[in-house]
Amino acid sequence: MSEPLTVNFPPDSSLSQAQAPRHHRNNASSVAAKPATWRRGLPLLWLLPFALLFGLFQLAPMIWVMVNAFQVDGHWSLANFQEIIDSPFYLQSFTNSIDLALWSSLLGLLIALAGTAALRQVPGKLQDMVVAFTTMASNFSGVPLAFAFIVLLGMNGALTLLLQEAGIVESFNLYSRSGLIVLYTYFQIPLAILLLYPAFDGLQEDWRDAAALLGARPWQYWLRVVLPVLTPALLGTFIILLANALGAYASTFALMTSNYNLVTIQISALVAGDIFLEPQLAAALSLLLMIILLLVTAVNQWIISRSRYE
Repeated sequence: MSEPLTVNFPPDSSLSQAQAPRHHRNNASSVAAKPATWRRGLPLLWLLPFALLFGLFQLAPMIWVMVNAFQVDGHWSLANFQEIIDSPFYLQSFTNSIDLALWSSLLGLLIALAGTAALRQVPGKLQDMVVAFTTMASNFSGVPLAFAFIVLLGMNGALTLLLQEAGIVESFNLYSRSGLIVLYTYFQIPLAILLLYPAFDGLQEDWRDAAALLGARPWQYWLRVVLPVLTPALLGTFIILLANALGAYASTFALMTSNYNLVTIQISALVAGDIFLEPQLAAALSLLLMIILLLVTAVNQWIISRSRYE
């Protein structure tokens, strides 16, 4: 009897031979799809100069303030904060700063609310022009702003003399608390308009008609429909204005020098004054101001997280 015929197939069958090239092609395509390592790191390389500037001008001064606020004669101490708490002069600087910030933020918010509501009713091209002008006006601050107010509302300012001749005001002292409130309110208004302008997109046109059909008067529509919708934006804008006013320095110093007691002016006097140089005490004042601004910013972020503009 003949032996059975056996056929030995090679280890790799024709199917595996057909799949092998496809497998290699898939590997080659996946490798080609992945960018090279140096290309993936290229965005980080471009980000390096910005990170360096942020570290030098933001993180480094902040760390210096945090460390030196607790330093007295080379030793760790809370004496700087104790001196601030025991000094009516420094406490008055915080009181004056908060007072100016609250009043200017409130007045600026109310004026900006009325201006933004009116701005939304004008044609589109005029809106764009006003928004562009508002953006430019929001950057007009510092010494030029103080000089402009001196020319307009100083003791012999053009606007002051016109108001006196018209009998509207008898006298106006720009170099006082009321003058500073006017100055602060002026540079708060453009910022408030820019912050409130997008919030009005959440108002639907048919809401006014629906409220009118239900018998609501215009003031009832604004009180019961518009204000509840805009409340998160109004609160968030108020907090940002508050932080903006608390950190203001250049315009106030150019107008008042050191004749009005504010936290920012006292910090400048302690760092670059002609008589007393106490950088550690200035660091303590700066740290307290940073804590206030941090609390304000935290409240603002909480309000933004709860706001919805659908």
